[in-house]
Parts: sequence; structure tokens; C-alpha cells
Amino acid sequence: MIQRFIELGQGYGDIYELCELIQTNEKRFHNAFLIISNKGDKKFASPAVAFKPVSEGKFMPIYICREGIPYDDEKHSKRIELFEQALESIGKKAIPMDVKHSSYYQETALFYNHLIGILRMNNLIPPMQ
Repeated sequence: MIQRFIELGQGYGDIYELCELIQTNEKRFHNAFLIISNKGDKKFASPAVAFKPVSEGKFMPIYICREGIPYDDEKHSKRIELFEQALESIGKKAIPMDVKHSSYYQETALFYNHLIGILRMNNLIPPMQ
């Protein structure tokens, strides 16, 4: 099975798109993640959602809004609240994860490969077949 991150963007419109994907693909929902990373003394959130492959397909998309949301442990931003509300509407919750910021990697593709490895290792997405 091929698992790939699909980056939506970092703005409000992108969060609305991610929320719409959650609600319209409820049958395909696999897992949701709130990926937290540090850059200097600031924290950033990356909401992400993995969907099951379509019928006979072997492609598992993981939609993400990468590191565009400042994160505070105590007071969540409006964008995080929208993400959590969309998940709540289908009876799900995001799995929080702390990872290195993508700027630590030479290329964004390496960051995504690292995340896929973490998700597979923790059985949050299926293993490679």
C-alpha cells in the first residue's frame, strides 16, 4: 500500500477544506493526527487525516496542513477548534504527536517519509505491503 502526504496549505481556507474532507469521507476515515513541532521557542500544529484507500485502490492519502498554526497547549486557535469540531461531528478524535519541525530536514519529502515511518511503527496506519 502506498501512503502519501498531500499538503493542503496553512491558511483558514485549507482548514475548511480539511474539515470538509473529514465530513464527506466519513466512511473512508482511518485516523486523525495533531502533529506538534517546535521551532526555536515556538510550537506549531499540523492537523492531518488519513483515509482508507478507495475500493480496489492501494493508495492511502494523508491530508495535512503543515505547521501553519501557532500552537498553545492551553488555548487552542480557532483553526484547531474547527479541526476538532469536524472530528467530533463524526465521533472521532485526533491523536496528538510531537515530532521535529520540518525545517530540520533537508527536504520536505524526507520529513514526510519520517512521519510515515512513525505512523507505521505505532500501527496508526497499515504497514507497507
